Amino acid sequence: MVSEYLKQNTAEYHDAAEKLFNSEKIFNKTYTLEDYKKIIHTNYLMLLHSEDKIFRSLSDKYAESLQLDARKKLSLIEKDLQSLSLKNQEVSYPLEFNNEHEALGAMYVIEGSTLGGNVIAKQLSKTEGFDEVTFNFFGCYQENTGPMWKNFKEVLDTEISEENYSEVLSGAKKLYMFLLNVN
Repeated sequence: MVSEYLKQNTAEYHDAAEKLFNSEKIFNKTYTLEDYKKIIHTNYLMLLHSEDKIFRSLSDKYAESLQLDARKKLSLIEKDLQSLSLKNQEVSYPLEFNNEHEALGAMYVIEGSTLGGNVIAKQLSKTEGFDEVTFNFFGCYQENTGPMWKNFKEVLDTEISEENYSEVLSGAKKLYMFLLNVN
């Protein structure tokens, strides 16, 4: 299954992202608003540079099976930017996906950030100093976070054949590298 293949082969990137964003501070309640601004700003840049490219790369069969309209997050994170008094930016980094499989790999990173983001939102909502934070991006699926992740993984595991795993992994790695180096 490609979802397990991706999980195993991107673990070091995932761990590096958690380190970059000081994730351990989220659970010991020492995460600051500045830490949060960094994670939102970086995720915003990721979405700004990739979301439209990913969605344009996917065929119609994925539009329906993945419920793509419900997975658009750029406008949500722009609300978070506004509430945190951060500035919108222009696309400035050449991020391209060579095919649909790479786009799906990149989408794996984004959907994974949403899954983890739900946990982040719940933890930070109980942390001092986050009373006014809206969590539009990290709370985008609300109670549907689990089912949306499950649907995404099922579609990948059903539709992606083993011969295309390396292309899917390539897309995931591209987006992780962007995320880790954009600051």
